[in-house]
Parts: sequence; structure tokens; C-alpha cells
Amino acid sequence: QVQLVESGGGLVQPGGSLRLSCAASGTIFRRSDMGWYRRAPGKQRELVAGITSGGSTNYADSVKGRFTISRDNAKNTVYLQMNSLKPEDTAVYFCKSYLLGQGAYWGQGTQVTVSS
Repeated sequence: QVQLVESGGGLVQPGGSLRLSCAASGTIFRRSDMGWYRRAPGKQRELVAGITSGGSTNYADSVKGRFTISRDNAKNTVYLQMNSLKPEDTAVYFCKSYLLGQGAYWGQGTQVTVSS
């Protein structure tokens, strides 16, 4: 069983920055692929950024150059640094972990609102 707890969301003005954190319980974090997803009002959940257990990253085209995903295996935590935020980045952001044979786990989500 893995528990994921997101934090760092909030209200920010356009052009501002936020850093989301996702703390994972358990002992499989360093072997797990991690991802940040978001669900905007009226839209389906979409992948924002992912990072493999080996540190390879991928990003949605809409956030490339603005968002950075990283992980700290010593702290069982994955981060999403979000810069140059836009109103269209407003969404609930979710953390996900995945490990072959263990399945996928999701956090409860954290709200990010970009508005002036």
C-alpha cells in the first residue's frame, strides 16, 4: 500500500510560480515511476509531467519549458516546479505512482488557481 500526499497548491497570479510536492509512504518509491496529472473544470484528467525511477522525464507540450518535475528518493518526494503560470493551468493537480506488479496509486489532489 502506498499513500501519496500532495501539497503546495494555492492561488497565484498569471506569470507567477508554485512548487508542488508529493510525499509518498512505503518502501517502493525509488523503484516507482511518478507522474503529475491535472484535471481542469469540464475537462478530462491529463498527464502534465512524468519521471521514471531512473530519472528520465517527459512533459505535456503545453507545459514544456515552464514546468520541471524532479524527485528526491531520500525524502520519498516528487516535485513539480511550475513557472510562468497561465490561467489555463488552473486545475486540480494529482500525483501518481506506478510500479510494475504493484499497480498505480493516486493522491487526493491539490488545487492550483491562476488568476489576477
